[in-house]
Amino acid sequence: MEPLETYAPRRNGGAVMVIAMIVLLVISSLAVSIAAMSGTNVQLASNQHKTNRARACAESGFDIVRYWLSRVSVSGSSDSDERLYYIASSFLNELSSDNIRNITLSYDGSCLSIPEVVLDSTTGECFSAEITLPDIEHLQVNVTGRSGLITRTICAQYSFDINGHPIFNYGVATKGPLALSGNIELDGINVSVEASVFIESESSTLALSIIGNSQIAGDVSVVNPSATVYLQGGQAGIGGETGQDAIDNHVDFGVPEVSFPEPDASIFEQYITTEIDCNTDTSIDATYENVRIKANTNPSFSAQTTLNGIVFIETPNVVTFTGGAEITGIIVGDGDILDNSGDNRLIFTGNVESHHISDLPDEPQFDEIRNLDGTFIVAPGFSLSFGGSFSTLSGVISGNGIDFSGNAGGVINGTIINYSGEEMTLSGNSDLYFNHSGVSEAPAGFVPQLVMTYNPSSYTEIIN
Repeated sequence: MEPLETYAPRRNGGAVMVIAMIVLLVISSLAVSIAAMSGTNVQLASNQHKTNRARACAESGFDIVRYWLSRVSVSGSSDSDERLYYIASSFLNELSSDNIRNITLSYDGSCLSIPEVVLDSTTGECFSAEITLPDIEHLQVNVTGRSGLITRTICAQYSFDINGHPIFNYGVATKGPLALSGNIELDGINVSVEASVFIESESSTLALSIIGNSQIAGDVSVVNPSATVYLQGGQAGIGGETGQDAIDNHVDFGVPEVSFPEPDASIFEQYITTEIDCNTDTSIDATYENVRIKANTNPSFSAQTTLNGIVFIETPNVVTFTGGAEITGIIVGDGDILDNSGDNRLIFTGNVESHHISDLPDEPQFDEIRNLDGTFIVAPGFSLSFGGSFSTLSGVISGNGIDFSGNAGGVINGTIINYSGEEMTLSGNSDLYFNHSGVSEAPAGFVPQLVMTYNPSSYTEIIN
């Protein structure tokens, strides 16, 4: 009989449970860690999202400030410590003229501030800005964007540069309407854009009327958005087209207003050496050099008159050239740019022969004057009338009320600027050909304009 085998029960079943619990604890710990990490990542992503939105707010605000600064103008005659004041004033005027109410300005004498401007009220997104002058050559712009409690700031600089003035890019610039009738042709010597026209016409809905066979080779820019243009006659045209096509394709209504260049007659007085008064006989052939026409003289130059250098006309005065006039120099009037009364007048009914100021005789009294380039007439407060013919007028012509009639026409080496809100008229056969390509500096007698040029290399971001 074989012996019976016996087996003792195994006692390692508890180890499996322990291992299972250890694994369960490890997995639970991993789950908790992953959950915590996920929450942290969600928070980080949310913060990053808000950071990006704050930076986007700052970038949007910077683009807005940059746009409005591009419309701000500063007179070149302003002192360096007054520039920020003029920037603030011009900035405010631009906002007011466009009826912008959500952007406000605060100026304390050293800083131009823009309080928070809401971009999205539901998410608490906005921007604010501070504009300062760190030195006389630069403008510092800091724009802070905010999304919730997170902010980011963009900093950049502008530099001040001297610029002639955008008005000098036009053939004709007038605050009042422009009327052409007869056989008028406005064209450019080099390119047709030299004969472009700028019209404010704020007080008249009829900004431009062209009647007959008159043509404007360039385009027309009109500030008044409600203005109209009237063309009558089969050949009346703009930009090489006639009829409605000329208006649709070559007239731009509602363009931004541009401040007209500021005349400065005072710079010419230092060159005056002789005078014309009521006792001067202006009915004979005569030559005048660096002459002042005294107030209330009202001379009529009925013979052949030669004018060299500066002709300075005091107000009030009516100065008439019924004979031939040969002019090598600049005619200056000391009137008020806001005077549209017509009490002061400069009238040319005879032929005018104009020479560039560099053609003045090589004599000491003209040494400095030969550098005063680009201007033929700067006469604020004077109405200007041209009825005689001319071949060339050697520079900018400016006054308060301007008309060309009869056979008055020729080449004009500059812009015709009318400061008056009254209608400027061209009639008869007054063909005008403009030659001012490459003009970048302000002509003599006009205050240059300071422009602000953005410097991309100065761009920086600050983490607040």
